[in-house]
Amino acid sequence: MTAKVIDGKAFAAGVRAQVAAHVAKLAEENGIQPGLAVVLVGEDPASKVYVKNKHASTIEVGMASFEHRLPAETSEATLLALIDSLNADPKVHGILVQLPLPAHLNSELVINRISPAKDVDGFHISNVGLLGTGQKSMVPCTPLGCLMMLRDHHGKLAGLNAVVVGRSNIVGKPMAQLLLGDSCTVTIAHSRTKDLAAVCRGADILVAAVGRPEMITGDMVKPGATVIDVGINRIERDGKAKLVGDVHYESAAAVAGAITPVPGGVGPMTIACLLANTLTSCCRANGLPEPKGLTA
Repeated sequence: MTAKVIDGKAFAAGVRAQVAAHVAKLAEENGIQPGLAVVLVGEDPASKVYVKNKHASTIEVGMASFEHRLPAETSEATLLALIDSLNADPKVHGILVQLPLPAHLNSELVINRISPAKDVDGFHISNVGLLGTGQKSMVPCTPLGCLMMLRDHHGKLAGLNAVVVGRSNIVGKPMAQLLLGDSCTVTIAHSRTKDLAAVCRGADILVAAVGRPEMITGDMVKPGATVIDVGINRIERDGKAKLVGDVHYESAAAVAGAITPVPGGVGPMTIACLLANTLTSCCRANGLPEPKGLTA
């Protein structure tokens, strides 16, 4: 058996196309343009690449892109004042502060200063609470992307056993909440779980988000299971740098029914879902119907 490869790149292109169509319709029928503001503090090389990609993707789907690049020594008061101004700006529907922030800035304080309605990363404590209690919220982009791909592959998820390996606030915990929302039976496992392999083997859906290269191997996968690999790890192999997931791809693909590759699986969905969240926020702000298929 060889697993079906879930092509995140192609799926993300489809999501972006749906977003672009909705954006064009909003402009035509309502004279509204969704706007995304991205704030970058400092010169972190990876963050600069992410921000550049987000800007290009935002423009591509017809949204307004507002970039704010601040020096690394920016004070907390200055950053919070910028967020306050973006919260008050009706042209801005989504606000994203690129993480990590320089060490002298309090990330939690900064994130929780963003208006929950404009928190398109879904990290604000209010959105975390709303998601946890099954209410309408902004959902973190990576778990939302995983959910979209799972719904597309399985149709209905109700009754399936899902194991999420990883308990981060960014992926593991919200992923578990979303799967519960779709009536899966959910287990959150992690590096200290007793007999992790046995727990994983009980999963119809196995989501790996633990941040350890190739930790999940084929013998931990139930035959026919769907494996979603959220990990992106840089390793050295045969003297060359390589990107690998949290799943050992070759051994898992020989057992699983479907699997996401790394790269080209979950990664491309993150920016696509950021755009979807910005569109959703714009529709909510203007009392318009939310785009179908692009929310949790």
